[in-house]
Amino acid sequence: MWWIALKMLTGDTTKYFGMIFGIAFSTLLITQQSSIFVGLVGRSANLIRDVVDADIWVMDSRVPSVDNGYAMPNTALYRVKGVDGVLWAAPYLKATTTIISANKLQTAGLIGVDDASLVGLPPKMIIGSKEDLKASGTILMDEGGWKFLYKNEAFEFGRELELNDNRAKIVGLIDAGAQFTTQVNIFSRYSNALNYAPGGRNRMSFVIAKAVDGVSPEEVAKRITKETGLKALSKAEFVDGTSRYVIGNTGIPISFGVVVALGIVVGIVIVALTFTLFIRDNIKNFGALKAIGVSNFQLISMVALQGLLVGVIGYLLGIGMAVMIIKGGAENALALRGFYVPWQVPILSAGIVCIIIMIAGSLALRRVLTTDPASVFR
Repeated sequence: MWWIALKMLTGDTTKYFGMIFGIAFSTLLITQQSSIFVGLVGRSANLIRDVVDADIWVMDSRVPSVDNGYAMPNTALYRVKGVDGVLWAAPYLKATTTIISANKLQTAGLIGVDDASLVGLPPKMIIGSKEDLKASGTILMDEGGWKFLYKNEAFEFGRELELNDNRAKIVGLIDAGAQFTTQVNIFSRYSNALNYAPGGRNRMSFVIAKAVDGVSPEEVAKRITKETGLKALSKAEFVDGTSRYVIGNTGIPISFGVVVALGIVVGIVIVALTFTLFIRDNIKNFGALKAIGVSNFQLISMVALQGLLVGVIGYLLGIGMAVMIIKGGAENALALRGFYVPWQVPILSAGIVCIIIMIAGSLALRRVLTTDPASVFR
C-alpha cells in the first residue's frame, strides 16, 4: 500500500512539487523571522553579557533596561562598596554621543569603565591591548563599528575622532556584541568618558559589582537594594529584565509575529489546496482500493505517508535555506552580525509544519473516507 501511495504522490509532479514548495516557503519564513526576532531581542542585552567580570548591576530604581539608564551621583558607588557581601564595585557609564570622523557625523554608543582596573570591558581584544586605553585621550572601538565607519580600510593605530569637542585616538579594536541601538560603540576610561559624553552634574549610569565567594549575586543584590534604596540585579536578572522590556515596549514582537502567522497561513492554504486537488484527481484510485477491500485505516496511513514525505522534504529544504540566509547575512552584513538560528527555532518550525500537514491531510481525508467504491464503476 505504501508503494502505491508514493507512486500516486510522485505521479503528479506539479502538485507534488507545489506541496513541497508550500511547506518549504512556510518553514523558511517562520525560521528566518523567528531567528531575527531572537537576534534582535538578544542584542538588547549584549552590553550586559560583555561585562564578564561583574555579576551585579546597580542602577536608579526607575531604570527598566540597560539602554534606559538614569545618571546617579558618585556617592552611589561608595554606598554600594559598603554593603556586606560586595567584593568590589566600579563605575560604569553608558551614553550616546556624536562622533565626527572624516567629516562624517555618526551617533555612537560610549562606554566608560573604571580607570584603574578597566573592569567592564569585553574580554577579547582583536587588535591592540586593553592597557593602551590608559594613555591620555585614547579609546577602543568595536570591530563592527570600525567596519561600519571605514568599510574595508585596514586598522590605523592612532586614528583620530572628534567627540563632544574633544579629540580621541583609536588604539585598538575590541570584540563586543552588536548593540540594539547603535552601530558604532567606543570604550574609554571613565574619566575620559565624562568629557566625551554630554550630560549634567550626575554622570554615572550604573555601578557594576562582584559578590564575594560563597554568597549568591541575587542575595547580595537584595542587600544592596535594601540598604541603599537603589535597584540592584544579578547579571542574569538584568539580562532577562532588559529582554522583557524590549519585548513588552516595542513593536518587534507584533511585527515579527504577523510575518510568522502569515507564513503559517500561507503554508496551510497552499498545502491544503494542493493536497485537496491531488486527492480529487486521484479519488477514483482511492475508490478502487476501497472496492478491493482496503480498509479506511490503510487509506489513512497512505495519506499520512504522503503528507509525511511532503512535510519532511519541504521542512528540510526550508530549514536549509533559512540557515544559509541567516549565516550568510551574519558573515557579510553588519546589520545582521551575531545573528544565528537557535536550536529551539527549528523545533518550533517542525511543530508548525506538523500542524500544517495535519490540517491539510484532514481536509483531504474527508473526501477519501466518504468516497463510494461503486463510483469507480459508474
